[in-house]
Amino acid sequence: MSAPSRRPYSVCVYCASSGASPTELIEAAARFGEILARAGVRLVYGGGSVGLMGACARAAHEAGGKVLGVIPGFLTEHEVAYTRVETVVVSNMHERKMRMFEEADAFAVLPGAIGTLEEAIELLSWRRLGLHAKPIVFFNPGGFWDPLFTLFDQWQGMHLLPPEFALCWSQVTDIDDLLPALRAAPEGEPVVVPIVQKA
Repeated sequence: MSAPSRRPYSVCVYCASSGASPTELIEAAARFGEILARAGVRLVYGGGSVGLMGACARAAHEAGGKVLGVIPGFLTEHEVAYTRVETVVVSNMHERKMRMFEEADAFAVLPGAIGTLEEAIELLSWRRLGLHAKPIVFFNPGGFWDPLFTLFDQWQGMHLLPPEFALCWSQVTDIDDLLPALRAAPEGEPVVVPIVQKA
């Protein structure tokens, strides 16, 4: 396996853990796991073997890629920890998210529900505050994340967010474009988004 030509060397994937997820989303997650493995990019994920997260991890592992799972002890049965890859068991959700953040150079947000949304929003909040400069790219098949992006636009229209917030993230609609988008994101200092002042 050849080494990646440039960062990211590790990509954290946030996505659904539901075993009832639509087949096309599970297939896309598996495709992304394979893409990461073929590119020599390590997958960092939530440690489970179900839903999109399990499909992504299995595909990456089976394609010869490096995978790190991070899962809190209380979820090892519910999300069925995937023990065929390196797995770190932590004490709680806060420790899980911090460990995943520290281990990753970039973040891919695939379709998911409340847990995925919570992870993505926290990551964007940290980026907005200038706490990191790591790329964040949403995989948005069929407009899955459009309601969230509409909410961002609404906040900007109400002057609750400045236009610079759009620099904190990007989106793709084709899973094959996800890693190139992460690699194309500018590297350097965090984008410190200014606090909106009322005119």
